[in-house]
Amino acid sequence: MYTYLLINIFSISIPLIASFDKRLNFYKEWKNFFPGMLITLVFFVGWDVLFTYWGIWGFNPKYLLGMNMLNLPIEEWLFFIAIPYACVFTYHALNYLFKKDYLGKYENGISLMLAAILVLVALFNYSKLYTSLTFGLTAIFLLLHLYVFKSTYLGRFYFSYLFILIPFFIVNGLLTGSFIPEEVVWYDNSQNLGIRILTIPIEDSVYGLLLILMNVSFFEWFGKKNA
Repeated sequence: MYTYLLINIFSISIPLIASFDKRLNFYKEWKNFFPGMLITLVFFVGWDVLFTYWGIWGFNPKYLLGMNMLNLPIEEWLFFIAIPYACVFTYHALNYLFKKDYLGKYENGISLMLAAILVLVALFNYSKLYTSLTFGLTAIFLLLHLYVFKSTYLGRFYFSYLFILIPFFIVNGLLTGSFIPEEVVWYDNSQNLGIRILTIPIEDSVYGLLLILMNVSFFEWFGKKNA
């Protein structure tokens, strides 16, 4: 079966087609999206290679093509292209559809609260590598936005993420076995909190937040640089 490949194709197909919509013209933003996506891909692939090697997670060969690069299935590489593309497209589209920054005045408070919670969970679960590393890195990245980057788009990002969570639960649910006989991606539960939303480890939602925010951050940065 080619389940993981089909999930990637499904995730990117509609956003890719809609990129040529005359109102959104997202294809004109590719010069701002792809460089940052590639930088983010290198970071997350490195993370993925280590976690796979350590057995913190792995992949069910039943749902794969059987092609590997750096001991990762080719579908996992495609995941770091398809999902960021779909999510940054969604961010771009929502910015077009909603001119008002509804969460802008709350973005600092949201970021501080999130960072504080993530740091506490990471510290109290330092022995669980998926939890501590994911929560810790995400907290650091949020604090960098507040005190170093001084970003002005976090409100829009949080607003978009609320919408992105809907397809996130569908895609990640499929990958973790919510709607199919076996999971595509398996986890060593000794390295996470053991809290799941359906079949999705709670850490995946934070991992996804970091992945998407990193892509959005580069998208914004290259957008200003190329303006």
